[in-house]
Amino acid sequence: MSLTKIWGENRAVLNGWLAIPDGFASEIMAHQGWDSLTVDLQHGVVDYGAAVRMLTAISTTDVVPIVRVPWVDPGIIMKSLDAGALGVICPMINSVEDAKVFANAMRYAPQGGRSYGPIRAGFVYGADYAKRANDLVTGFAMIETKRAVGVLDDILAVPGIDAVYIGPNDLALTLGMAPQFDPTHPTMMEAIEHILARAKHHNKRAAIHTGSAGYAKMMVGKGFDLVTVGSDSRFIAQGAAEAVAAFRATT
Repeated sequence: MSLTKIWGENRAVLNGWLAIPDGFASEIMAHQGWDSLTVDLQHGVVDYGAAVRMLTAISTTDVVPIVRVPWVDPGIIMKSLDAGALGVICPMINSVEDAKVFANAMRYAPQGGRSYGPIRAGFVYGADYAKRANDLVTGFAMIETKRAVGVLDDILAVPGIDAVYIGPNDLALTLGMAPQFDPTHPTMMEAIEHILARAKHHNKRAAIHTGSAGYAKMMVGKGFDLVTVGSDSRFIAQGAAEAVAAFRATT
């Protein structure tokens, strides 16, 4: 399964988030019905070794493996793809130069400059992986600053930028507001809808990070192609808090 195949079925991708550096936890998440799961190397507590174990756990299912890399760094972008990621979310794409560096690292020549060495991806996806890789992978440029919004059309025009991914917390900060999940403030909604509209204009996919199923459904209704709902660490915290609260309420 790949993101492009899901989109070819005319449905939005439901994405989960992995911040816990553990293969078993990732395997549990992978068996819950998500379309894709993202291993977070930026703000999670995951290192590369843990990420490989998590991607291996995801491979016990048809869930599409994605990695959010820490930064616009060709080395970790390529290593994430070599480890088996079929999508890469790259934070803080604030300029055309950032977008070009990211896009170049995502694909083999002649479309890009990705170095050949798919140590795990070649094993998992077959001997012809190198021939298919450029079509299999999806590059998400995170649009999460006022600066990025100002040059959005130029970023979207870069070949190899397949999609945008809105990070609402950082976007809110740069617009002078407190970070928050599921924003409804008119300024934030205007920015979100603008990013979505420009992505559609350039025939690119649009994704957004959300904190609830209800808000995610609203974003799909607006036209988003991928929505992230919660994370493994938040689900543990919420479930534990509910159990404790239920017990306290009866004693």
